[in-house]
Amino acid sequence: MVSPTDPEATLEPWSEGDFWLLERQNTPEMTEHLGGPETAEKLVDRHRRYLLLTERGRVFRITVDGRTTGSIGYWEQEWQGGTVWETGWGVLPEFQGRGIAVAAARLVLDAARTESLHRFVHAFPSTGNPGSNAVCRKAGFHLVGDSDLEYPKGHWSRHNDWRFDLEAEAAAGAEA
Repeated sequence: MVSPTDPEATLEPWSEGDFWLLERQNTPEMTEHLGGPETAEKLVDRHRRYLLLTERGRVFRITVDGRTTGSIGYWEQEWQGGTVWETGWGVLPEFQGRGIAVAAARLVLDAARTESLHRFVHAFPSTGNPGSNAVCRKAGFHLVGDSDLEYPKGHWSRHNDWRFDLEAEAAAGAEA
């Protein structure tokens, strides 16, 4: 799935030592489309959830050439009467614009496919986030529509609903 021009991104399972990355990503710039920076207590809770998320999803540290460039994951989410995978990512500012998020999204789709639990992976970037919407398009997601979503709790905003069909992509790959 990764073309020769894509960066050689790898996904490393989230570990106890990755808390620093949450702190680096908790800036006004990186959380502009997520309701703003979180409190220190919320970061600790998020880190704990990431560490415990091992059977119904995963969170990873993205690396390129041995350097940590961001994080990505997938987890279960109730959506429109069913359970789907949801994905989300954050690439550190100094590494943005290099295709790292697209390469990592493709890798996380492969990881979600191996779970064989849910057919669809959804991403919900805000409609005003051109970078994340471009990642969805370039990684092969299909735009379903848009919705008002509450994230974080108490903060409503308009988001696009991008969907990736793991079964259709697997079937297409088998036919090729």
